[in-house]
Amino acid sequence: MATYNKESVLREITPLSEKDFFYIADRSKSEFTYPIHSHADYELNFTENSKGVRRIVGDSVEVIGDYDLVLVCSKDLEHVLEQHECRSERVREITIQFSPDIFEKNFLNKHQFDSIRNMLERAQKGIAFPMSAIMKVYPILDTLSYEQDSFYAVMKFFTILYELSRVEGARTLSSSPFARVETHSESRRVQTIQQYINDNYKKDIRLSVLAQMAGMSPVSFSRFFKMNAGKSLSDYIIDVRLGYAANLLIDTSTPIADICYECGFNNLSNFNRIFKKKKNCSPKEFRENFRLKKKVI
Repeated sequence: MATYNKESVLREITPLSEKDFFYIADRSKSEFTYPIHSHADYELNFTENSKGVRRIVGDSVEVIGDYDLVLVCSKDLEHVLEQHECRSERVREITIQFSPDIFEKNFLNKHQFDSIRNMLERAQKGIAFPMSAIMKVYPILDTLSYEQDSFYAVMKFFTILYELSRVEGARTLSSSPFARVETHSESRRVQTIQQYINDNYKKDIRLSVLAQMAGMSPVSFSRFFKMNAGKSLSDYIIDVRLGYAANLLIDTSTPIADICYECGFNNLSNFNRIFKKKKNCSPKEFRENFRLKKKVI
């Protein structure tokens, strides 16, 4: 895996014109050489014949299959596609970049755009779409760069966003703490619990205390939280702690053992085991490979 030093994150200046709704690049390639980067514009990126490529979005690290589709809607969320184990000589990559400014507040707040608005908010942490979603939008995506009529191109682009916003199984990638994004739930009780966890992740967090805060029994609260938050309470707490740990590993020289206890884990071996399970590498490897500092050019 490539090693990123403190000056290695490129702040990309995209080719998107102020007069255009979006910029699209449809290209064939045999290797991935562009460095880890971030940019102010939103980005939808599709790859075909890309099995073995390593995709990094924030603190999410995954090896992708033949098809991959990811949406990133944050100016500070670094991301990159690495060659890794990909041996394909005919990778197709379609990148669509679009400015947040095209969604003026009054425009995006219309009921017809509710699902798109929610998707863009989730994509602040990056979203990976399932194969069912990729196949649904592929016929449009496949021909978008060849559309001669710019108006119809914009309509096709909005159709892609709309269809993607309605699919089930889309996954957020980076953790909230790493992406520096607040997690919101439609339930006020869950919002209160999430805020409590974010404020107290360094401490011992007990189910009985959280259940009492929500006015429910521990068993009922556990079911209620998973239904509204999309993951179990224990997984949510672990993800929050790992997000803060990843930031400390990258941005500081604090010893890993100290980071372990600073982020609420009760022993180093448990921290190493959970970190490797979730991130596919040890905390030490993560620090060595992903230590970085944003560089604006």
